[in-house]
Amino acid sequence: MSPKGKTARLLVGILLPLLSSFIFSTCGGTGIDLAGGGVSGTGVSTGAIASFGSVEMNGVHYLTDNNTIKMSHGDDHSSELDQALFRVGMVVTIHHGPNDNNALEIEYRDNLQGFIAAKNSGADNTLTVLGQTVVVDSAAVFTNLNLNELVEVSGFVDSAGRIRATYIARNPQFPHHGGEFEVKGFVSGLSSSGFRLGPLPDGTGMTVTVSFSQAVGAGLTDGMYVKVVTTGAQPVSGPISATSIEKLSPRTVFPEKSIVDLEGLVTASPSGSGNVLSFAVEGKRVQTDNNTQFLGGGTAANIQPDVRLQVQGTEMGGVLSAAKIIFR
Repeated sequence: MSPKGKTARLLVGILLPLLSSFIFSTCGGTGIDLAGGGVSGTGVSTGAIASFGSVEMNGVHYLTDNNTIKMSHGDDHSSELDQALFRVGMVVTIHHGPNDNNALEIEYRDNLQGFIAAKNSGADNTLTVLGQTVVVDSAAVFTNLNLNELVEVSGFVDSAGRIRATYIARNPQFPHHGGEFEVKGFVSGLSSSGFRLGPLPDGTGMTVTVSFSQAVGAGLTDGMYVKVVTTGAQPVSGPISATSIEKLSPRTVFPEKSIVDLEGLVTASPSGSGNVLSFAVEGKRVQTDNNTQFLGGGTAANIQPDVRLQVQGTEMGGVLSAAKIIFR
């Protein structure tokens, strides 16, 4: 059961000449329960936006109002309307009320912004952007993207450390852009002058070398999740020269004992037997047990690398203890 082919409808009008964004995502819900509660009194849900009329994600319509904090690219845009700020397919994190669907905060951070350095229409349609491999499941979208075109990408990480795009914007224009490009990921192989950067926390999968000055790289450690900013349009291979590095919190880190709803791809093969399994989603360790429910047409045996699923559970000591697994 692969995520390829599971990408839902490409929005009507997406290929019109004046449209600046290519948007695609997975539709709909499965009648699931709403995640809520936790020691902080809020639930944390992450996934790709499916629709609006409120913000629908993971089969739940999250209600927004004038008190909802809306963050995009690290900036507060709370005064903007949902559909003016967000797009279908963007992977967001929503903090909501205890056991309800009232959105307290919605945060969007892209995976990267940069120029398309290479296109490969082999087994998968892939782009190379800032040394990262981006899989584009829609052939129509892939065809209409051009070399040296500036793009913004949001999506899920697969087991090879590639980004499977759920949202691609062409030539994004933001007030903070100013000729700077950015890529986010985990630090590995840190030295005094550089490190490897990749989408998976253990440093496996596809990575790119980042070079930095001592001032820019102060305080870095292996395993840290960072945003690397560069002013150079990167070639297909070769290091990224960082002009700034900012530590961020990855979307897969949650407060202890919080109730979590996490959507993503399986990035590590399961170990264990029967319904008692340990595996990873976007590098986040997930544990099932004999009480875990399997919904959406799959069973424990269907948990395999690159399967797209949704985990509802509780954060316990850095591991997401799964109450439900919903196959997407």
